[in-house]
Amino acid sequence: MLSVMTVAGSDSGGGAGVQADTRTFAALGVHGTSVVTAVTSQNTLGVQDVYYLPVDTVVAQMNAVFTDIDIRSIKTGMLATVEIAEAVADVLSQHKVPIVVDPVMVAEAGGRLVMGEPKEVLARLLPETAVITPNIREAEAISGIAIHNIDDMKRAACEIYALGPKSVIVTGGHLSGTDVLYDGSFQLLRGKLIKGGTHGAGCTFSAAMAVFIAKGYPVNQSALMAKTFVTDAIRNSEHVGSGPGAVNQFAATLHRAERYLTLLDVEAGLRTIKAINIDLIPEVGSNLAMAISGAKKLADVAAVKGRIVKVGETITPVGCVTFGASRHVGGAILAALNHDADMKSAMNLRYSDEVIRACQELNLATKSFERREEPQATSTIEWDIAHAIERSLTQGTGVPDVICDRGSVGKEAMVLILGHSAQQVADTVVKISSALR
Repeated sequence: MLSVMTVAGSDSGGGAGVQADTRTFAALGVHGTSVVTAVTSQNTLGVQDVYYLPVDTVVAQMNAVFTDIDIRSIKTGMLATVEIAEAVADVLSQHKVPIVVDPVMVAEAGGRLVMGEPKEVLARLLPETAVITPNIREAEAISGIAIHNIDDMKRAACEIYALGPKSVIVTGGHLSGTDVLYDGSFQLLRGKLIKGGTHGAGCTFSAAMAVFIAKGYPVNQSALMAKTFVTDAIRNSEHVGSGPGAVNQFAATLHRAERYLTLLDVEAGLRTIKAINIDLIPEVGSNLAMAISGAKKLADVAAVKGRIVKVGETITPVGCVTFGASRHVGGAILAALNHDADMKSAMNLRYSDEVIRACQELNLATKSFERREEPQATSTIEWDIAHAIERSLTQGTGVPDVICDRGSVGKEAMVLILGHSAQQVADTVVKISSALR
């Protein structure tokens, strides 16, 4: 497993610094080692105190790691003082490993994190550096150039490049969202500002750069990949306190994992219902669907692409399980999710008095709706399901397990079974089927 190192400060609030770096390393599949340069007392509202570790302690941490672990890249963050920065540079000069410098100066929530002039702090380290990633304010402090636009970013990048790093990336999160990369020639890394908390964004970007460089990607490609990663982390940021939201490095990974597990859950449910009473399948077909957490649209709901139908005496799913495949059952789930974030799955069955009696015998909470109650010019399953749930909630019985659609002209009557997962819904359908025999 590839191993990388962060040399940075500790953020007691958990949003930035070493904490953000090691989360980024883990999310991108490498082993992260950490050398702490300072311990900050901070939360989302700002830095309240800083304790700088003795230089000998910082050096001892680095040497301990280097003597045992094959480090493929290093990211530096809060170096804080000239003494610490020079000691770090001395150690790193003995190891020919790519260095990514994030010139941390001020916490996102407020509070100075560097003692002395930035150029002096970084002077010894920059000639050893593969890439430095200042934001607009940091680039201004290092270069002495006020930045108001892309041209100013380019001029600042040239000034910083003259200090010795092989490449400079001036990030544009405090301006337009576009970054400027300079390594002797310019490249614009286009982007746009997005909504979301940015506490830890700079740390995350530079840590991701270190990972991709360790994996062998060139600086420009590493920058593009790191930009995509941090953009997802900002978009999925979480408010953990009263100040700026913290970026969420694992959101995209967990999102992909949940989509995969949701597909597996629906497929497992389909295997469970293979032997149910064939008369439970409506003439128009059925579907078993399940949404991911926080689903907002049909593309967040997995179902059988071509429905579940009767073929002779067997129940057959037509097509694979995929997202966005069911408007009817998927829409019903989205309506239910507005009232219960855990009600993520559903399956529609043929309506009959026998099915309703079976549901009652199983003590399933049942609610029905009449399509004639729909407002004029409205004919959507979402409205009907929401209306039935709202009536149930008003009566204090919670979201029902079963919602009955008595149908209308051109609309087949249905019974909708709701549950927390596709497997749970499938198990309930099997119990209903058994109660009919």
